[in-house]
This record gives sequence, structure tokens and C-alpha cells, in this order.
Amino acid sequence: MNPRVLEQTLRRRIQWMTWVLILGLVIAGVTALPLEKELDTAARLLVASDQAGASSGFAKWIVIVRDALHDTYAKYPFMGYGTDWLAFGHIVIAIAFFGALKHPLRNCWLFTWGMIACVLVVPWALICGEVRGIPVWWRFIDCSFGVAGFVPCWLAARWCGELERLKVAGENDRSGHLP
Repeated sequence: MNPRVLEQTLRRRIQWMTWVLILGLVIAGVTALPLEKELDTAARLLVASDQAGASSGFAKWIVIVRDALHDTYAKYPFMGYGTDWLAFGHIVIAIAFFGALKHPLRNCWLFTWGMIACVLVVPWALICGEVRGIPVWWRFIDCSFGVAGFVPCWLAARWCGELERLKVAGENDRSGHLP
């Protein structure tokens, strides 16, 4: 393949994976804000008005979390401030990846950092979930976000490596030196 075409292809792939990361982080962040409404909707869709009426363990868990959140927010509304900051953190991390859109080679470290963060999601969810009494199946759902984020980070990092090798090879060709 023509080196110029390959470079454009790699840059386009990196941009796509970066957008996947940015959008995933923003969506995860924004959905942390209306938790009460989301849980009300989930319980309604699962036709679970209370724990006794829950048809599955999942529905029962949604009702338990919904009721706990309503009780907590009614008595201590400031507790929602924690999820406000969770959302903010997701959005700020997403903004950091804009650097990789513009200069993927200069900012390739972001993908490595992202992979490290995604790997750390797994022990964090398993350990903290155990401490907080979160059902194991829900902890595995949380772990899946680390796996889902790792894939685009890994692909983008791999393509950055290919782009760097292509750039070095092109520079060596122009200078007459062997790679």
C-alpha cells in the first residue's frame, strides 16, 4: 500500500477509536446525573414497583437501588453531589482525548494511560463492590466497562505505533539511512 494512503488510513482509524472513547466517556458521565429518573424508568420498564413484585434478581436490585437513592436524596440531597463530580470527571477525561484527535503521535501516551485505567477498573470494581455489598453479577457489569474501554485504547495505541514506524521509515528513506 502507498505509504501516504496507509498514513491517512491509520490516522482515520485512530480518530474513529478516539471518538468512540470520547463519546463513551461523555455518555457514561452524563448518565450519572439523572440517576433517580433513570432508576424510576428502569423499575417501570421492568414492571417492578416494589421488591416483592420484582420478577428477577436484576429487577429486585434495581428496585433496591432506586428506593435507597430516593431515601438518601430525600434526607441528604447533597449526596448526589458525588455523582455530579463523577460525571464531571468522565467529561474532563473525554476532553483530554481531543489532543489525540489533533496530534495522535504526540498524544499516543493517552491511549496507554487509558489502557492502564481500564485494567484498573476490574480490581477496583471487584474489591470495592465486595466491600459495599454489590452483587457479584453487577460487579462483572462494571468490569465490562473496563474491557469495553480497553479495546479502542489498544487499537488506537497499536495504530499509533504503526504510524510512528511508517513515519520513521519515511524519514530514513529521505535521509538515505537504513532503518
